[in-house]
Amino acid sequence: MSFPSTQAVGRGAAWYRGDCHVHSVHSDGELTPKEVAVRARAAGLDFIATTEHNSAAAPGAWGHLAADDFLILLGEEVTTTTGHWLALGINPGEVVDWNHQVGDGLVDKCLDQVHRAGGLCVAAHPHAPYLSGHFMFSFLGFDVVEVWNGLWTSDRPWNADNETALAEWGRSLAADLQTGSWRPAMGNSDTHVEGQIGIPHTVVFAEELSTEAVLAGLRAGRSWIAESADVDVSFTAHADGCVAGVGERLAAHGGQVEVHAAVRGVPEGTVSFNTDRGKVHRSPLPSDGAGAVQWDTTAEDSAFVRIEVRHPNGHVAALTNPIIIT
Repeated sequence: MSFPSTQAVGRGAAWYRGDCHVHSVHSDGELTPKEVAVRARAAGLDFIATTEHNSAAAPGAWGHLAADDFLILLGEEVTTTTGHWLALGINPGEVVDWNHQVGDGLVDKCLDQVHRAGGLCVAAHPHAPYLSGHFMFSFLGFDVVEVWNGLWTSDRPWNADNETALAEWGRSLAADLQTGSWRPAMGNSDTHVEGQIGIPHTVVFAEELSTEAVLAGLRAGRSWIAESADVDVSFTAHADGCVAGVGERLAAHGGQVEVHAAVRGVPEGTVSFNTDRGKVHRSPLPSDGAGAVQWDTTAEDSAFVRIEVRHPNGHVAALTNPIIIT
């Protein structure tokens, strides 16, 4: 098979774990495509995206590595001099031109190319600590922001650059929700070498394990980010007999909203609830890392709610996209 199928059997409508920013020996990575796929499956992932720098996935390199329970999306890391971005879900052999920069007016044409293919445009590692790594483009036209990138980390997949990206994204949510153009967050490993794949990754609710369904879940923000498959999060809001999950809207009809979070895999960590008023509630997790937390609010007090789960040292273990309350 020259290119991977856009459809896998999967588990039907379910939560799927995936890493959408990986490199192999076909750009500047040290792992072969087979080594990437084997390690991705060992890390508990259901899908990955190929994102070689400024080039399409090589014919014949990835197709035979897909399986009924493992999806491989085609993509590209568009590496410009004023920031990098991911083109996810592009056509086989398609290349997005990287010869554009802030101020030349060419990026919109490239974004349109990806959107015409049904793909997703992701602003990558907005505050990466190297030349061209800082994302200088406007977020307008981009679908998703990579707030958590695992490349420049050591013992845990979190650093000051990710903290800055998360804070920037979190501050923009209230204003973006008012205009109806908020951009979901995602996390990826940016794998280049051994031991990086899936640290972190994005957990997305998709109607099926297919390129179209995974991209639809990411685009809608029906997703959250985990540092590894050892971490699990359930996050819902309840009001007036209705339930909403991550990325969904909940009509509270002026009544009380109960927000529930259940976490596994973060010993002695903390769960914080964040709204358009900032961090509004914080609860500890027990020593075994599994716990459930409830917090109550109203639509008047909270336009949205999202959670962050952190280790005792302050490093993020998981974070979610918001539940929007109306």
